[in-house]
Amino acid sequence: MTFDYGVGIGATATMRGAGEEGLTVTTSESLSHHRPDAMRRRVGYSVSIVVNSVLLVAILGVPGWDVLPFLTDDFRQVLGWVVAGLIAGVVANAIYVVADPPAVKALGDLVIDALGLVALIRLWQVFPFDFGDSTFPWSTIVRVVLVVGMAGTAVAMIVLIVQTVLRRR
Repeated sequence: MTFDYGVGIGATATMRGAGEEGLTVTTSESLSHHRPDAMRRRVGYSVSIVVNSVLLVAILGVPGWDVLPFLTDDFRQVLGWVVAGLIAGVVANAIYVVADPPAVKALGDLVIDALGLVALIRLWQVFPFDFGDSTFPWSTIVRVVLVVGMAGTAVAMIVLIVQTVLRRR
């Protein structure tokens, strides 16, 4: 029995045995990596620019991070890394709007992820949160979210590096 397959949008897999009719299965999704068209990517990059810019204004300007009652003054120790990650996101996405070849996108995403990971690690170390006398375990939940964020970011960076290396072969 042989198994022939095609990979791509509308991929077709055909199995045939000696003297048998073939059984054909067509998939509706690609088995390979498929990038959305350029217009959709540019819209996504533009939305990211807007979201990161709004967050920058909210943190640095009006209303400012200090209006959040659960953040302590220790947040100043982390603020630079958070701002650096947001600025990197704005700059990288602005570049992607103009040109987003895979190598440029991978480098930009790696920088954004690295800055985000440092910010998450610093948030863990400094832990500039104060939830007062709440009986709800907010501190535990925030720590779990930080760990999940750090792990997810680290995995994303590894995957990005591996994909980039494999793409160059």
